Amino acid sequence: MTDVHGPTPAASASRRPLRLSPAARKTTLVAHLIASMGWLTLMICVLVLALSALATSDADTLRTAYRAMPMLGDALILPLSLLSPASGLVLALGTPWRLFRYHWVAVKFWLTLAATVASNLALTARLHEAAHAATRHPTGSIERMDLGFLPYNLVIISCVAIALYTTTVVLSVAKPWGPRAKYRRAR
Repeated sequence: MTDVHGPTPAASASRRPLRLSPAARKTTLVAHLIASMGWLTLMICVLVLALSALATSDADTLRTAYRAMPMLGDALILPLSLLSPASGLVLALGTPWRLFRYHWVAVKFWLTLAATVASNLALTARLHEAAHAATRHPTGSIERMDLGFLPYNLVIISCVAIALYTTTVVLSVAKPWGPRAKYRRAR
């Protein structure tokens, strides 16, 4: 709505992008960093447990490692995998970076979204599968356990997740690629 004196304050406020106050931005950034680094640390812990189970010749060590995985996952995967993209989205929308203005922000957002879905659907299921395998074989030697590809699968999933989370950290620090072409022209 415009009149002879220009746009009304309500009309110009609706077009102005949301900006976080400095205190809100810092608080959101701290939450984002804690969630993101916590998620990365969780995957390092799962990798250590998976490698321990893969490398051991002691059945009790293998069972302990596999029983610990879903305890970590159930307590941490859901909150960390939801807080990380949620806080990242608030930061993207409430700062000059915006969500799709820069390639690195968009790539980071899509990687984090894919990791959230994969963590809550596939990873959680694999961790419970490992615990179930340990429960199926409460006693006996490793040779008598039929684990199939599970020990390797857990190592591979953990390594892929760690690589993905490390990539998002590198993107956040390096901020490669300038603004998308659409926004370069607007400048």
